[in-house]
Amino acid sequence: MQLEMEEGKNRQLEVRLGERTYPITIGSGLGNLLLEERSRFLSQGRKVVAVFDEGLVEANPDFCHEFRAGTPCFSTPSGESTKSIDCLAGLWDFLSGQKVDRSSVLFAAGGGVTGDLAGFAAASYLRGISFYQVPTTLLAMVDSSVGGKTGINLSSGKNLVGAFHQPAGVFVDVDCLRTLPVREFSAGMAEIIKYGMLGNPSLYAELSGRSVPLCATSPELQEIILRCCTDKARIVEEDEKETNRGVGGRALLNLGHTFAHAIEAVSGYGTYLHGEAVAIGLVCALRLSRMRGACSDDDEGTLIKLLRSYELPVALQKNLPLSDLMEVMESDKKVIEGKLRFVLMKEIGVSQVVGEVDRGDIEFVWKSVGVD
Repeated sequence: MQLEMEEGKNRQLEVRLGERTYPITIGSGLGNLLLEERSRFLSQGRKVVAVFDEGLVEANPDFCHEFRAGTPCFSTPSGESTKSIDCLAGLWDFLSGQKVDRSSVLFAAGGGVTGDLAGFAAASYLRGISFYQVPTTLLAMVDSSVGGKTGINLSSGKNLVGAFHQPAGVFVDVDCLRTLPVREFSAGMAEIIKYGMLGNPSLYAELSGRSVPLCATSPELQEIILRCCTDKARIVEEDEKETNRGVGGRALLNLGHTFAHAIEAVSGYGTYLHGEAVAIGLVCALRLSRMRGACSDDDEGTLIKLLRSYELPVALQKNLPLSDLMEVMESDKKVIEGKLRFVLMKEIGVSQVVGEVDRGDIEFVWKSVGVD
């Protein structure tokens, strides 16, 4: 169980992993906390470096201005194409040029792409240095910054090269969402909806029952982020490295992602934001679940209405080759002993990992979202 406490308006919980336990701090105006952390490390004689998303610096130049002004920084372009071996090599060279050693600390500020890339650099450079996640997109706040999955993409699939490397801490400053483009905010909502579908029916009911969609200034947003992080922390504590081969464990967090990763790879990284691909993947997962006797017409209608309320896609923008999508799926990380596993629904709020799915059913679902 995670420790949760309140400090002023900030909330904090822990991901409890023994010696690698770390805090997640969620609040507003966390810049001073980051400066305090940096000062603490510098007073110990430790070098501090940072990786910043160029899009964040352009959209929110005041965020961490003092931090960036006094810290060697490596800038990364926004978008999935940044999660490449070339960008990773450039970051390794930066760390080498800064004479980073094993006592050094790296801060990663930006969206999920920045965190994944910087985290993998931290995991691999000198066989591992300490790093902190400073997620500035909604999707990164509720998902990719927590749990220690880091990595890069290959042309054959997403996140196929990486490492489990837990951060030393996570700082979630909700003020960053005020400058986040609406499309990016909506992409993050897809991951929040996913949490409701896979194991938090009360959250899903609240989201689907709203008369007005959430936005960056919604007063309840900070609490919802906390609930998502709490759900993920619990799952990570139980199955940190996704070794549970049963019907549960960390693999449940991949609800909709087997379809989503194929969409991203085949359409070209950047065509769809990750959350947009996840939205289509959630529709696919629910339909595949229905073909196996779970969920209902009403469940599907509610999901589609909810996704559309955030202007998220529920079908492909244009056709993609079925053979290419199936090929990418067969390279998915969830393939074990040659069998592709899916996260499917028993009902809304209850999910399971399924290892025996008929290929014809998968192809039927693909066709239902626009594949010829």
